[in-house]
Amino acid sequence: TNCLTAVWRLFKNLSEDQQRYEKQLIFEHPAFVKLCQQLLRDSRRMTRGDLVFSLHAVVSLGVPQNTLLVQTLLRVCQEKLNQLDNRCISVLATTLAGLDKDKNVSALQAGLQLLVEQRIPSIRDIFILQNLMKCMGKDVPVFLKKKLEMAVLKQIDHLTFPNALRVFSALVAMNYCSIPILNACSKKIQENIHDAPFRQLILILEACYNLQYRNVKLFSALADYINSTACLWDKSQIILFLSAFETLGFQPSELMGVFAEKVTEDPEFLNLKNLLIVLRVYSRLNYVPRGQKHLFFETLHSCLNKYLPQISNTELLKAVYSLCILGYLPHRALDELLQKNSRGELLLSDDLYKEQKEMMLRCVKACMELDSPSFTKPAFVLTENFSSLISLNLRKAREALIELLGDENMFQQNVQLPYKYHIDFEIRMDSDRKKVLPIAATDGHADSSVQRLAVLFVPLSAFCVGTMHPQGKLAMKKRHLNKLGYHVILVLNKKFQEMTNEDAVEFLKGKIYSENAFSFSEMTVEDNN
Repeated sequence: TNCLTAVWRLFKNLSEDQQRYEKQLIFEHPAFVKLCQQLLRDSRRMTRGDLVFSLHAVVSLGVPQNTLLVQTLLRVCQEKLNQLDNRCISVLATTLAGLDKDKNVSALQAGLQLLVEQRIPSIRDIFILQNLMKCMGKDVPVFLKKKLEMAVLKQIDHLTFPNALRVFSALVAMNYCSIPILNACSKKIQENIHDAPFRQLILILEACYNLQYRNVKLFSALADYINSTACLWDKSQIILFLSAFETLGFQPSELMGVFAEKVTEDPEFLNLKNLLIVLRVYSRLNYVPRGQKHLFFETLHSCLNKYLPQISNTELLKAVYSLCILGYLPHRALDELLQKNSRGELLLSDDLYKEQKEMMLRCVKACMELDSPSFTKPAFVLTENFSSLISLNLRKAREALIELLGDENMFQQNVQLPYKYHIDFEIRMDSDRKKVLPIAATDGHADSSVQRLAVLFVPLSAFCVGTMHPQGKLAMKKRHLNKLGYHVILVLNKKFQEMTNEDAVEFLKGKIYSENAFSFSEMTVEDNN
């Protein structure tokens, strides 16, 4: 056992190429063959520790699972399963996690699961607990996940920074979002953030995404640390950080500002892949650098033009779409895109992403018209009622509006506008915004004294995490509705649904009649954890 374990410890520290070469030498060495034969003969007489560590070393070195040696060791582990201590259980769980399902592996995993369930109360080592969580995986029954969660919480005061990182990844492996554990781990990570290497920071953000865990304090701490040490990071590393934040819907504004400066100062580092990531990040998170908006856009546009001869149709559409969302029209790339579309090269009938591409192309065409400097606000916008039926989550809003305005003829619901835009409720007011006007009295003709209000009930996911800063698509919709002559009122639907009926009426009253109702300032939303 000592010999095999020593070989494995040396072997695992080698590079991939070295491992391939050394593995061949090990397997061809006559002493290794004799060692395996001796292990096969003595397996039933070995102590529990030697047995489990020998199996782990043999499997880790790459001895095939279907060999007599590995299958014999698996069967002997089944026979001695109840004799294993907690450390041996942890090592065995690690070994089984790397094996394919077969008769012996499945039987051993089932027995191990029962044993873990019995032993959980006696396990005090958080390292062993997180390893069991990681190795037993997402197929573990929910009741066992909860037992493991409670065991970890009992030891949470002894949580170290390395263990906090391991517990994070263990919860991902188990596909179990334990908010109390994640909050404790996040606190420990924030306290020791300067000790985490680059890859570990990325893994933390990926884990948060996989677990759908949103912790604004953790994200802010990570963003502040990366921003304060930006000079130490490679530009490609910062791009990976920004991409990870974008998948979470979190806007690290200061870091994005610093990186925008790096882009304008030296755009040569932006290859096509990085350019597409930068465009996606800045458009989805709706960030435009203050003071250098035009320079930033021109720099990105220039980079995009450089790659036009080699860019794929899909990549071109994504790039143009991202810039259009930000309100910038890249004319040369747009011409190229429209030519490809007219030749039928953009939307193929067998394309799995055809609907998504159609939506992006529709948005691009809307931006070409509405964001053009020559566009003027229309005197009259043709609208139609999409449906008289109203969704369940808007019934409360409809009832509140009826109570507030006195009559359902004082507003329109489910309004369909040109450019495929949809409004939940439309309200019309006089020019002083003091009086709501009946829809019928103002319908069908243009009147500059009439103010049009578009009330949109939007989900939390439409805003950047922790703020009321709209993400790209919502910001574009708001901008375009403004161009069409609407004052836009954005209402966070989740918060609205939590209000009492009286509070809902007062809230809408404040939004509709307030002079500041149409200025949309950023405000912090409570962390949903």
